[in-house]
Amino acid sequence: MEEAVKEIIRLGHGSGGRLTNELIHKTIKKYLTNDILDKFLDSAVLVMPDSKVVFTTDSYTVKPLFFPGGDIGKLAINGTVNDLVMLGAVPLYLSLGLIIEEGFLMGDFEKILQSIADAARLCNVKIVTGDTKVVDKGKGDGIYINTSGVGHLINDFAVDIAGICPGDKVLVNGYIGDHGAAIICARGIIEFESRVESDCAGLQSMVKELLEAGVKIKFMRDPTRGGLATVLTELGEHLPYSIVIEEEVIPVREEVKSICEFIGFDPLYLANEGKMVAVVAGSDTEKALEIMKRNPLGKEARIIGQIEKGRERKVLMKTVIGATRIVEMMLEDQLPRIC
Repeated sequence: MEEAVKEIIRLGHGSGGRLTNELIHKTIKKYLTNDILDKFLDSAVLVMPDSKVVFTTDSYTVKPLFFPGGDIGKLAINGTVNDLVMLGAVPLYLSLGLIIEEGFLMGDFEKILQSIADAARLCNVKIVTGDTKVVDKGKGDGIYINTSGVGHLINDFAVDIAGICPGDKVLVNGYIGDHGAAIICARGIIEFESRVESDCAGLQSMVKELLEAGVKIKFMRDPTRGGLATVLTELGEHLPYSIVIEEEVIPVREEVKSICEFIGFDPLYLANEGKMVAVVAGSDTEKALEIMKRNPLGKEARIIGQIEKGRERKVLMKTVIGATRIVEMMLEDQLPRIC
């Protein structure tokens, strides 16, 4: 029996003509539709609450495009949402730029569109404008996605690292390194029996609960490329204090530890796509931890360290054997193209 011919993306789909029109109206619109996007204009008029506007942009080139726990579409929406959220914003609107390689399977394109639609719905954001380009076969590695996001601040929240002081605590909302480990397995770098899934998720609901409860958060960041260690070392460069973390309490899955030990990686530097690192006032730490643990994305939240007087601009880790070592910024990616 002959195999059915699979529909593919053609160069003409990016021409701006009939094929582009059909791709938008017959395929993209099937997954992405709302009152603003359906006007099919090159720009969008946005209604914003009476507050400060937060804006971000990002591009996604993850390889492979599909991985345990997600795909490039889910990653693009959640990643952009989380960049807004880490500044204390309620995400509202996103743009979506699609750069597709000629010959890309239409079926895979629709799977990615479905993931985009599902993630946008869960994050309660609207995709309000976008663009589609098609590049020559062999020039685009499947598909790249660019997104920009707009939101408004919650209670005029502002990150103020100048307010960080000794006694403040460092929190994470769960296991680190899951996304990086999932990509390692998806690339076939290591054959591993247990299925490690990416933690790809939008953090808007958990952060909104923290801010609306008045928790004194002095710093927030999602530890994507470069992982937990990079976020902390970047923060440490701007502080006149030490950041001291405890290896024993940092949540890392046994599967992730095993993968890292096998290939010589450090889970502190593995990418995450559904985690946040927060510095919280010491007096609000237990309150913050309680709120985080009530949220599905914060059930494994931990206090992993604190701010201490001592050696300036240093991140120190107390190891499981009782020693102390300096945590340094990674020279280059352990694993490129993870987002």
